[in-house]
Amino acid sequence: MNKLKTLLVDDEYSAIEGLAIRLEAFPQIKVVGYARNVADALALISKTEPDLIFLDIEMPGQSGFELIKQLQPENCPAIIFVTAFHQYAVKAFEVRALDYLLKPVKKERLAEAIARVVARAEPQPNKQQLLEVADIVQNAAATSPTDTATYRIEQEKLLIQDGHHPAQLIPYRDILWIDAAGDYMCVHTSNETFVMRARMKSLISEVLPDGFVRIHKSTIVNLQHVAKLEPLINSEYKLTLVNNKALKVSRTYSKQLKESLSA
Repeated sequence: MNKLKTLLVDDEYSAIEGLAIRLEAFPQIKVVGYARNVADALALISKTEPDLIFLDIEMPGQSGFELIKQLQPENCPAIIFVTAFHQYAVKAFEVRALDYLLKPVKKERLAEAIARVVARAEPQPNKQQLLEVADIVQNAAATSPTDTATYRIEQEKLLIQDGHHPAQLIPYRDILWIDAAGDYMCVHTSNETFVMRARMKSLISEVLPDGFVRIHKSTIVNLQHVAKLEPLINSEYKLTLVNNKALKVSRTYSKQLKESLSA
């Protein structure tokens, strides 16, 4: 296939430079320009007609989301967000981003993201690919809830399938915590965030194995990754994970958490 014309958009030059160096390892990619704000990016998009944009979110003036709003849907390049903030993941997938990478970007995750773009650009998948996708969809549908996403237990892994992106299998042992964002759930590992459409109640009662405990109406933690529990006022607690992420434990769930930790 032809090389993917690629545009890098980030207000930090060091981030652009670092990503450009990593992309040199991928022969499918041809970087055709750099931009440090939305206005310059729009001008380059008009000039170069890129196939792919690596896009930062928080930039002076206008954000990466505002850039996407100004693109024609039928001509929109593939978008891979590259950001230091996990909290935008839900919104990123709502605007049909192909992937969401957290800084610093690891080479393995970069390779996965590029593979998705390449797969999307291929005019027709081969027979084996079709069979693999059909198998995933068929297995997922067997346990599909009423939501449009699918999740189930499969070989000690959580299956995430949102209908717009390839299925993800996340080992339960790698999940640190899960939090709610509207109708979506953000599944956090030590260095990645995955988004799924699911209900908190269904996850904790029907899907997640023992060792996952609800600590708030919008938060579940994996007890294996709890480093410290400190009392606050009004019978609430501050829970710290092994990656130093601090989470609030509400009074409603504090007793259950303490019992689970002491078990």
